[in-house]
Amino acid sequence: MKTKLHFVLFTLFFLLVSTAQAANGLRVKVAGGVIEGFNDSGLRVFKGVPFAAPPVGELRWKEPQPVKEWAGIKETKKFGPRAMQLPVFGDMDFRSNGMSEDCLYLNIWTPAKTTGGELPVLVYYYGGGFIAGDGSEPRYDGESMARRGIVAVTVNYRLGVFGFMAHPGLTKESGHQASGNYGLLDQAAALKWVKENIAAFGGDPNHITIAGESAGSISVSLLMASPLTRNLIAGAIGESGSAMGTLFSPASLAEGEKAGLKFQEAAGAKSLLELRKMQPEELLKVKFGGFPLLVDGYFLPEKAEKIYKAGQQAKVPFLVGWNSQEMSAPYLMGKEPLTVESFTAVVKKLYGTHADEVLRLYHPTSDADVERVAMELAGDRFLAFSTWKWANLQAETGIKPVYRYFYARPRPEMRPEMGNASAGLAGGVVKDGAAQKAPPATGAVHSAEIEYALGNLSSNRVYDWKADDYKVSTIMQGYFANFIKTFNPNSFGLPQWMPVVKGTDASVMHIDVDTRLETEKYRQRYLLLDGLLK
Repeated sequence: MKTKLHFVLFTLFFLLVSTAQAANGLRVKVAGGVIEGFNDSGLRVFKGVPFAAPPVGELRWKEPQPVKEWAGIKETKKFGPRAMQLPVFGDMDFRSNGMSEDCLYLNIWTPAKTTGGELPVLVYYYGGGFIAGDGSEPRYDGESMARRGIVAVTVNYRLGVFGFMAHPGLTKESGHQASGNYGLLDQAAALKWVKENIAAFGGDPNHITIAGESAGSISVSLLMASPLTRNLIAGAIGESGSAMGTLFSPASLAEGEKAGLKFQEAAGAKSLLELRKMQPEELLKVKFGGFPLLVDGYFLPEKAEKIYKAGQQAKVPFLVGWNSQEMSAPYLMGKEPLTVESFTAVVKKLYGTHADEVLRLYHPTSDADVERVAMELAGDRFLAFSTWKWANLQAETGIKPVYRYFYARPRPEMRPEMGNASAGLAGGVVKDGAAQKAPPATGAVHSAEIEYALGNLSSNRVYDWKADDYKVSTIMQGYFANFIKTFNPNSFGLPQWMPVVKGTDASVMHIDVDTRLETEKYRQRYLLLDGLLK
């Protein structure tokens, strides 16, 4: 009798807890079934939510398919697996549940207690050169934005050979006569999933801002251009990078197919079927240079520049910028000494008959000035110019306001316990016992702004953050959050940010301890670089 009573009481308790969880919105019906998240100090959090079928087996190198339905309640309380990748950036900090081809998951942080589509939504795409990265990295965490009244989402997508290999056989079997760009199609599928499901988390499906840094920013430039996604977007944020320029400008489908055939040869496979049968770890080990983004005729019907020039991209409010030290001098100079003579020789080799024009605008006055000027040209060639071109075209044809920033706050020194370590591009460190302690940065290096913009300084224990760093983060996150909410970064207590006026030198928000609005200083440089591409 006593045992039976205990059973009844336990059952009642379980039902009460289950009802409470449902009432608190921890159980949500989405495409595929019911998921259960958890409460994190007042926020509802859902990690590892599947937005597409696992791209494994026959689905390797196919566009993402609809998520498979599941029975019962799926727990979404830990991050899903990250995409297959090599440890390219030794300082990336993953909280993911291992690594797998089965990687198409997203994560949601929401302040909403119940369903109903009223809150603005941020969908953030990670960086990593399309070969590394994950939505679980602490620098992208959505908690801080959610505490500001925003539904924040981070998204996984396929990388490297799994995400970007084209092949004649893949093109032939595609219903769209396209191949490659699978990682971008993953991003599109995630965005569509958010559009269709985010109201259940309190988000407004008609108020979605997409954002990203580096490869994530390049992705945003293409999602705005693609006919598959441009009508799903209400606002956009780009941090350091676009698909317009020389570095990540998409190649033709034919070029992509040639790369795929070369990869097949390098892998020792006789056919596409054999490639599909290879273990994912085997594919990762194949020595190969990489795969370009593609004008595939499906996700991207034409070059992004042409789409933007024709005004066919998403005409949405846009916040965009880059950092003061996107790349270091050795990226340009290699092992050459930092002298005016060597700098001149490098520029002449790179630009030939146009070298004098380049040297007129990138002009070191002495050997002591070479490192700074080489750093500026290296950063422009890396990603700054492509970001400028994107901002410029959007201002010309996008109709809605464009807000430009220039981020200049250097990271502080590392904490003493880091010892001899080198700063990495992902905000962490690469430790090397033989290395000298890395000197403080002279400018804001590539990716340095992410933790500041998303309010995640405290999650990065590498750097010895000071009061000024938190001041800069409060300002920058304030701008980002305001933009996500209202599509205007301005609010009381922040320096007034004016949008770009088409055909004039742009107003640029210089973000640092002394944040201030300035007129852009280097327009002539970018006009020159733009002309050299034509």
